[in-house]
Amino acid sequence: MADVVIDLNSDLGEGFGAWFSGDDEALLNVVTSANVACGFHAGDPSVLRRVTEQATERGVVIGAQVGYRDLAGFGRRFIDMDPHELVNDVIYQIAALDGFARIAGSKVRYVKPHGALYNAVVTHEEQAAAVVEAVRRYDPGLPLLGLPESELLRQAEDAGLSTVPESFADRAYGPDGKLVSRREPGAVLHEPDEVVKRSVRMATDGTVTAIDETVLTVRPRSLCVHGDTTGAVELARRVREALAEAGVEVRPFA
Repeated sequence: MADVVIDLNSDLGEGFGAWFSGDDEALLNVVTSANVACGFHAGDPSVLRRVTEQATERGVVIGAQVGYRDLAGFGRRFIDMDPHELVNDVIYQIAALDGFARIAGSKVRYVKPHGALYNAVVTHEEQAAAVVEAVRRYDPGLPLLGLPESELLRQAEDAGLSTVPESFADRAYGPDGKLVSRREPGAVLHEPDEVVKRSVRMATDGTVTAIDETVLTVRPRSLCVHGDTTGAVELARRVREALAEAGVEVRPFA
């Protein structure tokens, strides 16, 4: 097998006020990149500061996870936004996180949409263009992390931005290569052995089996393990250990 290198990312900073979600500190000892909520779907200034400081201390790369302004729905509800407003909302979120990252001694090094926005920009041309425009205006050197063959990555490449295709360790895929909606049964995988096995397969073989048994080509440069599922920390550890055992080098892409 040729040398294989992959990034391991997770969604962090998703608490808000008195509410906590996931064990950010423990996950930061495992992952190489942190998709940090920027205050719109989750996160508040104190959360952003704490997570950026902890990530910087551990040498974990910080990414801005931008989403719709939807705290109540955790950013998982599509919003038919005016593209100009979406550009401004994305710039606002990147800048907010970047401010805290910089006082921690680091900076935002990539951008990844969250939740409903992530799914929307797979096919939604206007919203994909808005996210690309926001990144281009804020810092055209920032890579965009997203689903392979998505409208977002296509437009980003056309605009001269760097793109990073990712796969999901614990999410089910449809035969079209899109993620199965969380409203559908089986959308999130909970069996640790299955998650670990498919993670290694995606990294080494570049394939994953969809819910209808279709074999999809994915070839990710980054692998996402969600931080808000039960047993997330131990699962992330197992995935990283299994990747290493398979000869995969785990390191950040940015």
